[in-house]
Amino acid sequence: MKKGVLDILVLKLLEEDAKYGYQIINELSEKSNDRFLLKEGTLYPILYRLEDDKYVESRWSEAAGKKVPRKYYVITDAGRNALKEIQALWEDINRSATMIMEGKKDE
Repeated sequence: MKKGVLDILVLKLLEEDAKYGYQIINELSEKSNDRFLLKEGTLYPILYRLEDDKYVESRWSEAAGKKVPRKYYVITDAGRNALKEIQALWEDINRSATMIMEGKKDE
């Protein structure tokens, strides 16, 4: 389940704008109050899988002055559509799990 959740979170961050790996790691950590502390060895396989699925594309930035080139990841239209579907499914699963945990029935 964690693997699927991380895919969703990475797509969600990329929905905002293009990001490079270290930036994604930092934002996941910051926005989750350190609940998602990823290492590069965890993030990059996720990015490669999303790229293989055509949900993200990668592009290298130009070196400018002292800045080194970085590989940025950008969400694709297919990735946006997948994210929308996954978010709807996530909300449904979360609602159902909450009902079970609280001992309620859907009305």
